[in-house]
This record gives sequence, C-alpha cells and structure tokens, in this order.
Amino acid sequence: MITIISGTNRKNSKTEIVAKHYYETIKSITDAPVKYFSLQDIPLDTLNPEMYEENGQSSELRKLQDEYLVDAHKWVIISPEYNGSYPGVLKLFLDAVSIRKYKETFKNKKLGLVGVASGRGGNLRGLDQLTNSMNYLGFSVMANKLPLSLIDKSISNEQVSNEATESAIFNHAEQFIKF
Repeated sequence: MITIISGTNRKNSKTEIVAKHYYETIKSITDAPVKYFSLQDIPLDTLNPEMYEENGQSSELRKLQDEYLVDAHKWVIISPEYNGSYPGVLKLFLDAVSIRKYKETFKNKKLGLVGVASGRGGNLRGLDQLTNSMNYLGFSVMANKLPLSLIDKSISNEQVSNEATESAIFNHAEQFIKF
C-alpha cells in the first residue's frame, strides 16, 4: 500500500490541492492500493501531552496510524514551506505516531517527498530537514525530491493547471512507483 500525505492542517491550502493531484496521478499509474491522508483530518485534541504515552493516545490517532501508516510500504509526503522548514504539525504528528508501533510505522519503508512553496525554492530546505528526520526514523528517501516553486502560478480553480507542474508530478510519481 502507498499512502499520500498532505503535510499541513491549514484549510484550503495549495498543498492540499497538490497532494490530491499527486494522489490521483499515482492511482492512475499503479495497481497497488493507494490511500490519501491529510493532516487536516487529525482532531487537534489528539495532539496533546498524553500522546507521548501509549495508553494516553486517543483512539482516533491509533485508528489513523493503523489505517494509513502501519500497512503502507511506501509514503509520499507533500510538504509546504513554513518558515524555511516543514510544518510543525507534521513534526508533531510524526512524534505522536512514533510512540506506538514504531517499527511497523517507520522502519524499512520508502518515502517520496514533494515540496510546495509560493517562492522560488520549492521548500528545498524543508525537504532536506524532513529527509534527515525520516532517515533517522528508518525510511529510505528517494533521492529525487520534487520542489514545486511559485505554486500560486500553477493552480487555478482549485486544481493544478500548469502543464509543466503536471508533468513534473507525473514524472516524480512514475519514478516513485519504480523506487
């Protein structure tokens, strides 16, 4: 199973649009089961001090972890640039799911990364930082990271509408399937 993760909980984000487009793209080129998960779907009250104790984790967080992460052999994280890095909610979510079923969630899995930014860098710094964190957790991160720059110019009517961006996403997804 492959899980596509939208790495922000911000409502109406460009990241969500790109992540859904990536999900539809990868579903169209593989027979493997593909699931989509957005950090918007995490009830914020599940991210609290009790989440650091296995018995204190909410049933919602356990369900999300079991449904989208544990059985996935590959993940793709689409991460926006927040303050030159990746979103704090993504880090907090990774911390929360590292308490229970650590090996089953992280070890020996493959990861693709896509950065989303309104600036020119496409969140390259954030992707590098996320790569370091995910390598530490036990992932093999695909070397070809996809930085999507000037994302506002690639989206119209709540869809990816730029041909070059669509092509870049398709090529990355195709390479990720082979990874």
